Amino acid sequence: MQIDFQDPEFRKLLEELVSQAVARFVAENELRAREISLVERLIRVEEELKALREVMHEYMKLTDKRFEAMERANQQRFEAIEKRLSFLQWFMGFGFTFIATLIGIATYFLAH
Repeated sequence: MQIDFQDPEFRKLLEELVSQAVARFVAENELRAREISLVERLIRVEEELKALREVMHEYMKLTDKRFEAMERANQQRFEAIEKRLSFLQWFMGFGFTFIATLIGIATYFLAH
């Protein structure tokens, strides 16, 4: 049996078979390309998440340092206020004692 390559039916059949084979090949490779693309995207997402975790860790460290500094500053302020209040308490106690003594002495001398 001899094949006539110029036969229109043969050419039509050949074109159909080749186009089907090419379509199948393209579909399979397109699926593989999508899978590879998805894997690459997953890798990039994982890398970004890792970088984000590192940034968040540094941010948390800086935040902790800031809170510690604020705590020290507040502690100093409260100690200063406590000293002032203690001084005022003693001063007021001395003042009331002094005034009460003066009133007592004045009453004693006015009564006699």
